[in-house]
Amino acid sequence: MKKITVGIVFGGKSAEHEVSLQSAKNIVEAIDQEKYNVVLLGVDKKGKWHLNHQDSYLLNATDPKAIALHHSNQHVAVIPGESAAQVINVTTNQPLAQLDVIFPVVHGTLGEDGSLQGLLRILNLPFVGVDLLGSAVSMDKDFAKRILSGAGLSVAKGLVYKEHQQSEIDFNEIKNKLGLPVFIKPVNQGSSVGVTKANTKAEFDLGINEAFLYDDKILIEEAIVGREIECAVLGNQKPIASLPGEVLPQDGFYSYESKYINETGAILSAPAQLSDQQTEKVREEALRVFKALDCEGMARVDFFMKEDDQLIVNEVNTIPGFTKISMYPKLWGITGIDYPALIDRLIELAFERHRRKQQLKSAVFE
Repeated sequence: MKKITVGIVFGGKSAEHEVSLQSAKNIVEAIDQEKYNVVLLGVDKKGKWHLNHQDSYLLNATDPKAIALHHSNQHVAVIPGESAAQVINVTTNQPLAQLDVIFPVVHGTLGEDGSLQGLLRILNLPFVGVDLLGSAVSMDKDFAKRILSGAGLSVAKGLVYKEHQQSEIDFNEIKNKLGLPVFIKPVNQGSSVGVTKANTKAEFDLGINEAFLYDDKILIEEAIVGREIECAVLGNQKPIASLPGEVLPQDGFYSYESKYINETGAILSAPAQLSDQQTEKVREEALRVFKALDCEGMARVDFFMKEDDQLIVNEVNTIPGFTKISMYPKLWGITGIDYPALIDRLIELAFERHRRKQQLKSAVFE
């Protein structure tokens, strides 16, 4: 049987560049290379795409703090409108072998926010994960909260400010409305990048400045007291939800360092110690969130579970981490889908959606 050629796009210009490198490494190690040809397309921090080889695409691959993309002398460009050979090697001026499907693992800005998905739609290439709209609204914490609230799902109270409103942000007013502590977040970032927890005005002021380094729109959110429960979702029009897991942070909250660098920064309990009733409630709510945000392919839905079992949606990750300590593949592993089978299913879903989209009319007169 002819092998499927998978282009793995990783790296990127966002603050989550190094996380993406770790995710790509784990996917390359897990993918069935008897079934797939792997083409590695690494995006550097300036946005240039590098064609790489499996034996040299990463530097310091085993060190999460020092991991880096190998900058090859082979660069690629894309040609919209082609039905095949949409990606060319600009160094040799030759098209790459036809890419059958793209597996994007560019976390954060320009990868998870619909930008890359829009490019892949223009190129008419099947791709793994959520489409353009679902990616954009899930990434934007402001719009995601509005949509989820409108769908009858519970979210934490929060206030959104744009950069030009920074002088209007008043600590005492926020304290009266949301209580203390509060979490201050860039609206369009993931992996807890730029997120701070503030109990005092000094911490608050530092947190505001930190968040605005990463986005021109920030969210100040009430702190929810509850268990941190995560659920993985897989599928297109008939998605399924995994068994839930629980994050037990050891560093105050589930920070970037806890997620990707310090393996003792948080305990990941999978499956979560929940009753059957609580488990089913989490799975049902995760599917409601997935559908409300127009997601397809994959997502990880994060909740807070309060003492009365009320679930508060924290956030949705449409390109969840695939590192060795990431929850998404771990949750599917305990639900009965191992890593190679998970990759197979994600690729199948990419083809399935692409076929469905291809059946739509693209013009009134053809």
